[in-house]
Amino acid sequence: MNWISNVVRPKLNSFLNRREVPENLWVKCPETGQMVFHKDLEANLFVIPGSGFHMRMDPMSRLRSIFDGGKWFDVALPQVAADPLKFRDEKRYTDRLKDARAKTGAQDAVKVGYGKLEGLPVTIAVQDFGFMGGSLGMAAGDAVVTGLETAVSRGTPFIMFACGGGMRMQEGILSLMQMPRTTCAVQELREAKLPYIVVLTNPTTGGITASYAMLGDVQIAEPGALICFAGPRVIEQTIREKLPEGFQRAEYLLDHGMVDMVVHRHDMRATLARLCRLLTRAPQPVRETIEPAGEVPALPAAAPPAPASA
Repeated sequence: MNWISNVVRPKLNSFLNRREVPENLWVKCPETGQMVFHKDLEANLFVIPGSGFHMRMDPMSRLRSIFDGGKWFDVALPQVAADPLKFRDEKRYTDRLKDARAKTGAQDAVKVGYGKLEGLPVTIAVQDFGFMGGSLGMAAGDAVVTGLETAVSRGTPFIMFACGGGMRMQEGILSLMQMPRTTCAVQELREAKLPYIVVLTNPTTGGITASYAMLGDVQIAEPGALICFAGPRVIEQTIREKLPEGFQRAEYLLDHGMVDMVVHRHDMRATLARLCRLLTRAPQPVRETIEPAGEVPALPAAAPPAPASA
């Protein structure tokens, strides 16, 4: 009886009460192999502390890091046909969409928000690589166009965080048509004399680079981001030559005049706010002056004592 209660029962209880360890509890740096606790990585804006490698950010984390107080209003996006071409490869396109929506909790690859950045109203769109590689289909194209139209109607700068592998092949020509549609919407923003700032994140490739991602008034890139139309492996196989070190990375493009600046993620919010104020000629935010610590204002002089009564 003691053997059952002292040995068998504890083993059964430990087996039944075993807790699952989350898969994303630790994150490995792709460059150095450094293991970082997920909560620490999230608090550091998904930048590896040791190497400075910029991991991908989901749209919610990105918007929280830019808007004042991490608060904004979601811009309602139009509904589009789920599978206009009835496309099927290894699995049906509708099934792929269901899987991507369950994985990310989003309806498609682009999320748009309206809020304030250091007190200045702005409209921001973020592309999510986690949703089918950030590919651009009708829904994502409509989201970009809606974001640009919202910026025009509200008279705000438009900031685009571009990311993705190109056009969505499951939508064929309907996907390719998003390139001229988004380009026309950018032109409408330009005619309204409102700033268009693009932040190129890793990776920004294909038709995304060939349309709205390279039309900004200011082109910003995150460190180490891959920015190209065709990837370096495809180019090497085509020309049969070894490409230069760092080819098509953000720093290489900065050296060759393709982007205006490479900005660390920790400095991104301040840089965007400064650019928006510069391009809209908005006044600098008023900051309250705080008296230096240790200095105490002088007390008023004491009143003379009242004369004693007789």
